[in-house]
Amino acid sequence: MSSPPDGARGFALRDARFLLALTVAAAPVFGHALGQYWHAFGVFFFAIPLLDFALGRDAAPASPEELERLKQGPFFRFVLHAWVPLQMGLIGWGAWLIGSGSLGAGDAILFTASVGLATGAAGITIAHELGHKPPRLDRFLSRLLLVSVSYGHFTVEHNRGHHVRVATPEDPASARYGESLWRFLPRTLIGQLAHAWQLDRSEVLRPWAASLAIAATLGLAFGPWAVAFFFGQAAVAVLQLEAVNYIEHYGLQRKKLPDGRYERPTAAHAWDAYERLSNCFLVHLQRHADHHLNPGRPYAALQPQAESPKLPAGYPAMVPLALLPPLWFAVMNRRVPRPA
Repeated sequence: MSSPPDGARGFALRDARFLLALTVAAAPVFGHALGQYWHAFGVFFFAIPLLDFALGRDAAPASPEELERLKQGPFFRFVLHAWVPLQMGLIGWGAWLIGSGSLGAGDAILFTASVGLATGAAGITIAHELGHKPPRLDRFLSRLLLVSVSYGHFTVEHNRGHHVRVATPEDPASARYGESLWRFLPRTLIGQLAHAWQLDRSEVLRPWAASLAIAATLGLAFGPWAVAFFFGQAAVAVLQLEAVNYIEHYGLQRKKLPDGRYERPTAAHAWDAYERLSNCFLVHLQRHADHHLNPGRPYAALQPQAESPKLPAGYPAMVPLALLPPLWFAVMNRRVPRPA
């Protein structure tokens, strides 16, 4: 094996942009400090899309030397690991705050939702990235993050189900042309759980047992409203994850071959978005086509793919659009490549 070029493992100042992913944890904290629990949603779904538009896109491929550095740089793995204590602390603090009864009903609901925004936007995104990596520590941390949002079966279904069946009718996590988010949600939630059960029952039972154990511990420590908070933030996080799943492959189809198999997945079977800012917050999740081509490639090294269809905006703008099916169809249906 040839040694990496000089500086391949070095740190460049521009790498620090991915620290923005860690700042997502601050949204519920500042919201509580200000007493304005809506502000987290305004930042993520209004301010970031506006800044995305102002700052533009980053669709330039890396040079071979830079790509090697991005693959091997330890800083990028540090960012992923650093999120884990933030999420655990955020959930523990939130359980204590809600359990103490110091918030009114309306504020408690909004605060819970703002925590779920953080555990969904950063938490599940980072769990997804760690779950594709071979080190045992990374896979353990991925499962810990997913257990904390009661979605522990995601890893086995995503890695062994979605990546195999993507952009086919057999994949519950691939949205069909003309299917609204609200029709997609029950299909994907039930379908992914059922397929995970078929793949490995222990990967369903053990994570669920761990989630129930966390909920019981929080309930004993802080009371029944802490349990409601735990499952409430998990529900918001999972809703956000599945809204992103809906966006990532909407309407894209692999051709069925004469022998009954499907063509190999290509970059044409995942939507890409190259918005500069939101890709930093989401650790390049929006460079989704390359992720499917190279599932083990570190997020910092994911590359733009010319063959991939392009979203008109980043996920923070597309998620609210997906909540409104008539607007979603008006914007997206004309962009979906139709089979020849």
